[in-house]
Amino acid sequence: MHWIIRAAAPAFAAWALATGIARAADQPPIKIGLIGTFSGLFADQGERMRNGAELYMRQHGDMVKGRKIVLVIRDDTGSDPEAAKRAALELINREKVDFLTGFSFTANAIAVAPIVTELKMPTVLMNAAGTGLPARSPYYVRVSFTQQQIASPLGTWAAQNGAKTIYLAIADFGPGIELEKAFVKTYEAAGGQVVGSVHMPLNSVEFAPYVQRVIDAKPESVLLFHGEPTNFVKEFVQFGLKKSGVKLIGGTEIVDDTVAERLGDDALGILSAQIYSVSHKSALNQSFVADFAREFGRHPEPNFMTVAGYDGMAAIYAVIARLDGAIDPDKAMEAFKGLKLESPRGPIEIDAATRDIIQSVYIRTVERVDGELVNTEIKEFPR
Repeated sequence: MHWIIRAAAPAFAAWALATGIARAADQPPIKIGLIGTFSGLFADQGERMRNGAELYMRQHGDMVKGRKIVLVIRDDTGSDPEAAKRAALELINREKVDFLTGFSFTANAIAVAPIVTELKMPTVLMNAAGTGLPARSPYYVRVSFTQQQIASPLGTWAAQNGAKTIYLAIADFGPGIELEKAFVKTYEAAGGQVVGSVHMPLNSVEFAPYVQRVIDAKPESVLLFHGEPTNFVKEFVQFGLKKSGVKLIGGTEIVDDTVAERLGDDALGILSAQIYSVSHKSALNQSFVADFAREFGRHPEPNFMTVAGYDGMAAIYAVIARLDGAIDPDKAMEAFKGLKLESPRGPIEIDAATRDIIQSVYIRTVERVDGELVNTEIKEFPR
């Protein structure tokens, strides 16, 4: 009799395994709706986030706990709250997604917050950087950064490293104003002096009048924040400010690696604060950059939005695994709290109280290394 039971055990295990696989296959896929900007002036932002998300899926497969993962994309066309709301409602009501993610612009995330709250939709913000955004909805969690998180250490560092006077050239929208306030607070506390400022339209492409204001103010440095900074930097160089020794300092995308490629040697020496650089020295980042080049080409290289797309998908995969593939909105949000991941940018953690991100911020300078323009990290502000 014991022999019969022992002989039957492998057959039973095989039957149980096959049955479990069959049941998993019968379950509907877990759908993740990504809302990003894929058209217009800022179309590059959506592509960056999508590439990061897709790279994570290619590396780790499209099955978690026996559930197939499907990514569904929608275009919000830019900073357009109404378009973002339409995209969210379509993904939730028609596509029946289990998670939302993406969001380049703070205004879009603010507009969608009441929808995800009412419909209990777990949502991972991959870029929108307005301060306090996760507080807008109990179903928001963020894997990018805040402008305050970037600007505060930058202000202290700039004042302590030779930028005693500064002119502020800031895009006139919420995140730009937040960055300006946070920078000025720590910059002046560290002994720096603001000698002038200008707020520029977000869709500006002509910057000569603003650069002339900088010349008239005669600062030692300029803080630039704009979604499309390339033309400003070109004018900065052409008007002779760089040659005269004025430092150009930026927050977030002023000189990500794509901008540096477009600017060429004009980018050399630009200082910035960010959460990521392709030159970050870790084994994970080296494999991330190599895999990205194999899947999407060497240029443009991954930037902070690519990494946020990658980490956003990593966070969602981790939560699905924690829930054993059974998605419940409230349990999902609990699973996000305190989540720790190793990212290509370094260690990251979702703060359990705020659902915002804890991470390092790096001061960087543009250098040419092995023939390539890169943002070299020269100072780290941990956690």
